[in-house]
Amino acid sequence: MNTILRSLKVAALFCLFSIHSDGQEMRYSFEKGMMGSPFKLVFYATGDSLANLAAKRAFERIEKLNEILSDYRDGSEINLLSAQSGSGKWVPVSKDLFDILAVSQDISKKTGGAFDATLGPVVQMWRHATRKGIFPPQEEIHEALQKTGYTKMQLDRAKQSVLLIQKGMRLDIGGLGKGYAAEEAIKVLKNMGITSAMMDAGGKIVLTNPPPGTKGWNITISNGSDSLKTMALSNVALATSGPTYRFMEYKGVKYSHIVDPQTGIGLLFHVRTTVISPDGTVADALATAFSVAGIDKSKAYLKHFPGSRVWLVEKQDEHIADWNMLE
Repeated sequence: MNTILRSLKVAALFCLFSIHSDGQEMRYSFEKGMMGSPFKLVFYATGDSLANLAAKRAFERIEKLNEILSDYRDGSEINLLSAQSGSGKWVPVSKDLFDILAVSQDISKKTGGAFDATLGPVVQMWRHATRKGIFPPQEEIHEALQKTGYTKMQLDRAKQSVLLIQKGMRLDIGGLGKGYAAEEAIKVLKNMGITSAMMDAGGKIVLTNPPPGTKGWNITISNGSDSLKTMALSNVALATSGPTYRFMEYKGVKYSHIVDPQTGIGLLFHVRTTVISPDGTVADALATAFSVAGIDKSKAYLKHFPGSRVWLVEKQDEHIADWNMLE
């Protein structure tokens, strides 16, 4: 029996459907635009009241994180932290901001800087260039790069504080923020006794137990062109990264929205990266890191992330190289 749920008071949040599964639990689907992407939440619950409340709390949790982590909001905690770069001050921060920066630093160290949350000045430059359709001058790229480098950020876990060494630094956790938000939303559901759920945060997916009576959540993965793979997955996270929709084309050359921390330029040879990991934050960050590193280096880096699998497709000269660990 299909039921349209309209009792939610969260703006732009809709419950799409609920379906009886085994006489006890029903399937619910909610969707809301957040962090610049559609967030879709699907789970099984015993009734409408629980489902409505669970979805409301999950999306409230994500909105709270957006207030902390968004580099688009002038008053966000992460932007206020960036504004104190070069001051010589250790800045106390919230647990959420500290935790996500700690994960970022760990991945930066394990991937030789292929992932870098201090890349904000370069990201800002490329956003502006993409809007204008003009390739940034080399001097501007060089100047932006001088304000980046994960070694210029230090963390004090005991005091839950952050030091940004150089003036003009700007943090950007876009490469793992949605994965973190998806994980946190799933935690809200688990705390409410909901154990079969999927959160799709703009392509960053976190899964718990399979839907009742199934072997897993059916997830279809693309290699960026014509190859598709459908997998039944549960209790894992998945993230996909590629320049299919977000890129800049200049003089016939397509530059990815993913920027190489070494060159300050959007990737040229990346086609698509999919990572399956035990944790959504890690999966999200590795999808970016492995895209930057490429197949050969990623094979070496992967040993630092037990339980993770990769499908990485890239251009090598005129050929397409395909490294698929998902089969």
